[in-house]
Formats: sequence, structure tokens, C-alpha cells
Amino acid sequence: MGENRSNHTVYNVNYHFVWCPKYRHAILEPIEESLEASFRDVCAEYDYEILSLHISPDHAHLFLSAHPKYAPSQIVRTVKSIMAREMWEQHEAYLQEYLWGGGFWEQSYYIGTAGQVSNETIERYIERTEHV
Repeated sequence: MGENRSNHTVYNVNYHFVWCPKYRHAILEPIEESLEASFRDVCAEYDYEILSLHISPDHAHLFLSAHPKYAPSQIVRTVKSIMAREMWEQHEAYLQEYLWGGGFWEQSYYIGTAGQVSNETIERYIERTEHV
């Protein structure tokens, strides 16, 4: 979890996302391998660096680093929509048994942020820096 660089930006922007399948059904375990592959493919395609990934039967945790040009809501929308389409393509017969209303993920999600320094460290740095 260090700094990343692009042409004009040095950044350390990390997000922890958690989301659940529709109706919070515990349906992810049988499709875990293809779900994990889909997470990795989508994140690689959009240049999101996966720092940690855990798939439980009824929810998924994704901890990633992304360029600050991507809003967290954009990241969630991208990952969830592409993965939903891929899971339906790969597991339609299985998913129809549980997700009779269509869709794959709940609309809601959790997001938290993490960095390498604490709020207190940043506040002390700003307070002690001489401003010219």
C-alpha cells in the first residue's frame, strides 16, 4: 500500500468496498472462482489495483487502490455492473433459482477509505507548516 504514480500525479487513494448479492442470498460460494476471476479482470482492465479481496457466501470485500480521477461511486458502478453481466452469462441456470427478479448485486454498498497516515498526522503537518 504505497504511493502510485502517473504522468502528473502521485497518489495513495485506497477504498474498502463491501456489497451483497440481491436479497442477501448466500449464493457466492459455488461461483467464487469465476467471481474472483471477474473481479481481477475488471480491476485490471480499469487499472484498479486490488490490495485485498475476500468473497463470503453472502457478501464480498474489495480493497483497492485507484487513481483519484475515478470517483468511488464510478468504481462501484463499473465493477458491479460488469461483474453482474458476466455472472449471469456464466451461471444463468444457477442464478435464476435465487434471483428471480433479475439483477445480481444489491444497490447499496459500504465504502471506507484508508491511507498510510492518520488524520492526526496530517493535521499536525498542516498546523506546523509555515505558510508563505
